[in-house]
Amino acid sequence: MAFKFENLEVWKLSVVYIDLIYAIADELPRSEEFNLKSQIKRAATSIALNIAEGSMGQTDGEQARFLGMAIRSLVETVACQQLIRHRGLISSNQPLDDAYNQAEELSKKLHNFRKAINPQQTWLREDPIEYVTPPAPTSPTSQ
Repeated sequence: MAFKFENLEVWKLSVVYIDLIYAIADELPRSEEFNLKSQIKRAATSIALNIAEGSMGQTDGEQARFLGMAIRSLVETVACQQLIRHRGLISSNQPLDDAYNQAEELSKKLHNFRKAINPQQTWLREDPIEYVTPPAPTSPTSQ
């Protein structure tokens, strides 16, 4: 194999994951052709493409950045799966269960790989914020 990414376990797993996602997408109704079907396929493909592109980076930090994009694309596919499940768009939940389990494994491996190549990086998380409903505006006549 001529390219570094072809030897990466996470890339090989992402290709298997793409196959699962395409099988799910093929079961979606025609009405989802340009919505969930297209979205989930593009997101799944993006996982493998970001892994490949990042492997050719000049620095570990650059590769870690592409792995982060792969993780975000993976999460996007999981969100699509949840929407498919919620809307009952395919006849059996088994393919969704299989893809979800594969997504969990792939996610762990992507996170571990990213940490391994750039261990000194602190991966920032957005602090949770409390969403509150703003008070209703008062009308000038009620004052």
